Amino acid sequence: MKKYFRMTTMAYLILLTATLGAGLYAGIVVAPVTFHTEDWLGSGVLSHFQEGLIMTQNFVKLSYLVDVTVVAVALYEGYKYKKFERDTVTQVATFFVIATGLMFGHYYLPDILTMQLAGEEMTKSAAFISTHKGSEINFKIFSLALLVLIVRNMQKACK
Repeated sequence: MKKYFRMTTMAYLILLTATLGAGLYAGIVVAPVTFHTEDWLGSGVLSHFQEGLIMTQNFVKLSYLVDVTVVAVALYEGYKYKKFERDTVTQVATFFVIATGLMFGHYYLPDILTMQLAGEEMTKSAAFISTHKGSEINFKIFSLALLVLIVRNMQKACK
C-alpha cells in the first residue's frame, strides 16, 4: 500500500508543478507576446480587443487543467486529512488552491467571456477592468498556494 501511495504522491506533485508552470508560463510568456503582436506582426494587424480574445482562449484552456488540479488537491489532501496527517499550513494552502482555482474557472472567466461577447466597448469599462484585475490577483494567490502545497508535500515526502 505504501508503494502505491508513494507513486500517487509523485503523480500529485508532478500535477501541481505542471499546473504552476503552465500558469506562470501563461502569465510571464504568453500574455506579453499576445498583447504585443505589433512587435511580431507589424502594427495594425490585431487590435488590443482581438489580442484579448486570443489571451482569453489560452486561459479557458488553462482552466481545464486548474479544474483537474482542484479535484486532485481536494481528493489527495482530503485523504491525508482523514489519515490525521495534517498541518495548518497545508490546510490553509489547500483551502486557497480550491477556492481560487474554482473562482478562476467558474467566476472570473465566465464574467470576462460575457463582457467580451458584449463587444469592445465593454472591455474598456470599469467593470471589465476591475474584473480583470481581480482575476489577476486571484491567479497570483492560486499560484502562491500551489507553491506552498508543493513545498510542504515535498518536505513530507523526503522525510
